[in-house]
Amino acid sequence: MFHALQVSIRSEPAASLDTDLLAVPLFENDDLAELEGLDAASGGEVSGVLRSGELTRGPFEHVVIPLACGGYAARRLLLVGVRGRREFDAEAARTLGALAATVARQRHARRLAVLLRGLDSSGTVPTRAPLRVVQAASEGLVLPQLDTATHKTGQPALPPLESIAIACPGMTAAAGDIARAAERGRILGEATNHTRALANQPGNVLTPTTFASTAEALASDTGLRADVLDQNQIAAAGMGLLLGVARGSAEPARLIVLSHHPNGAPDAPVLGLVGKGITFDTGGISIKPADGMERMKADMAGGAAVIAAMRAIAKLEIPVRVIGIVPSTENMPGGRAMKPGDILTSAEGKTVEVVNTDAEGRLVLGDALWYARTRGATHLIDVATLTGACAVALGRHASALFARPDDWGAVVREASELAGDRLWPMPLFDEYLDQLKSDSADLMNTGGRLGGAVTAALFLKQFAGDVPWAHLDIAGTSWIDEPRPWQAKGATGVGTRTLVELARRMAGPRAA
Repeated sequence: MFHALQVSIRSEPAASLDTDLLAVPLFENDDLAELEGLDAASGGEVSGVLRSGELTRGPFEHVVIPLACGGYAARRLLLVGVRGRREFDAEAARTLGALAATVARQRHARRLAVLLRGLDSSGTVPTRAPLRVVQAASEGLVLPQLDTATHKTGQPALPPLESIAIACPGMTAAAGDIARAAERGRILGEATNHTRALANQPGNVLTPTTFASTAEALASDTGLRADVLDQNQIAAAGMGLLLGVARGSAEPARLIVLSHHPNGAPDAPVLGLVGKGITFDTGGISIKPADGMERMKADMAGGAAVIAAMRAIAKLEIPVRVIGIVPSTENMPGGRAMKPGDILTSAEGKTVEVVNTDAEGRLVLGDALWYARTRGATHLIDVATLTGACAVALGRHASALFARPDDWGAVVREASELAGDRLWPMPLFDEYLDQLKSDSADLMNTGGRLGGAVTAALFLKQFAGDVPWAHLDIAGTSWIDEPRPWQAKGATGVGTRTLVELARRMAGPRAA
């Protein structure tokens, strides 16, 4: 799905970096004075670009300049605008890395080095954690290695990079710590790419059964335990909500269970990760409009994030117990499909009146949250492309966070900020529950248009028991329709890194 690469750390001066493309951040009011000889190596092109205004130094504007006059070992220079030195944080480094790797592949470069300026003892970024910046740059460098047009014929793929380096001369952190930060970033970047690759797959390729077999394959070399419950086992567990959604499809449902129980980890806490795994969502009998329905192949992006995060958690050997649960099915309008007015019984015993069959994600997650609790989860977080209402409320730049209690929500949000995923807290007021009252069952599966993201979250809350629980609605952030210079069109992999960072935080000082 993508070309895996190592990320090396280089400490020599920028002029000595032998590479096809050298990426250098350009700050506001920056004359690149500390990069002695750079302008001469470009034959005066660098100073000419800065004088002419060709590069306005806006965020992530960039220009490529040949270095053919000697003095620098690199063949070409990529100058990238990144605002001020004090704003050069992990998020900026991640985007810098992704932009640099994208440009390098487009230019058919085979070797890339990114110079991280301002991380040395001069204190140009005093409020930033340099190791976080290194990790984020490594993540960004890996992300463009994913090829998003794997089903196209007659169009050669861009050549993969052969080597990637991060240069941080003068950085005072221990060499081993810097290398570990870069390796952590590489693993997180690959995990995000696994999520993106899965969510980009068409529904006829990624069915619930192939989703499950892919999860088993991703777990096979990590030490994770993989268990897949088939439709008979799901029925034996009484998961009537998951089975109700699956009834309309010729494809059988699966419940994917990945377990990370490292030696020496305490019995508690146990983090339960739950992801929506609807491999295609037509809306069922309450069918969606045709326009844009093809994107419903990515309705399993939350489940993909859980699977990829579990792989990364195991690869990083995070010393905390984690269980990942992905209920997977299609939502189709077949002859046996659930109908509006049907009443389903969950594994926990709660009954649900189906008012709208397109509110299926919360149904499968309800049974999965219950199952995670039966497997010992002491803390829960679910990730789902759950509601269009969330995209209307927050647009494409932030995911919604619902959580209880508040201190658990704060932990999740802090993890997301460190991971580079934006979350915005949303309410869980009990008054919204009135919209889910049913005359014939314990709950309705939708509360209508008003506050749709909130009522969906409150539905899930009814299946989370008494343990700390958080819900991430990524409906607006899991996909982009227009490519950016540093990000391809399609699945974004949102949520993956947040789940891994959350596991690291729960492990505390024991985590590397």
